[in-house]
Amino acid sequence: MNKLCIFAGTTIFSYVGWYLGELIGLEFVGCFLVSGVGSIFGVWAGWKVAQKYN
Repeated sequence: MNKLCIFAGTTIFSYVGWYLGELIGLEFVGCFLVSGVGSIFGVWAGWKVAQKYN
């Protein structure tokens, strides 16, 4: 359950970060960096969700 929640959180927040980067007009490198920050937040959020359900 823990790995699944972290995977889902990373995927979702990474995509959201990339989308927000595109929305504000960043180029590839900027979107990549914002996506990386979203991935880190997704790991944290997924871990928190998994802790809540365990």
